Amino acid sequence: MTTFDKREQGFEAKFVHDEELMFKAAARSNKLLGLWAAAQLGLSGDAAASYATVLVTDHLHSRTIDDVVDKVSGDLAGTGIARQQVAQKLQECLHQAMQQLETDR
Repeated sequence: MTTFDKREQGFEAKFVHDEELMFKAAARSNKLLGLWAAAQLGLSGDAAASYATVLVTDHLHSRTIDDVVDKVSGDLAGTGIARQQVAQKLQECLHQAMQQLETDR
């Protein structure tokens, strides 16, 4: 195996690792956002967990970040929480998820 082949394998392994990390972070941040949104909607216990799980599983079916924000802001429309606030909360959740993943290592 040449040095080039080893470098190529290294880059491929890093790409796979980074993609896996981003997938986990997105799933975890969607769950955190879902739990926050559920609390805003007055949901608790199993209902809150179910709402958060739906956000995670729907994202697996090629939902984008905008789709997630649109869904949550639509669900929260009656509470006075604006789309921009939901988007900001998602960014906070993503940051928190990344920190949690770093801690889990």
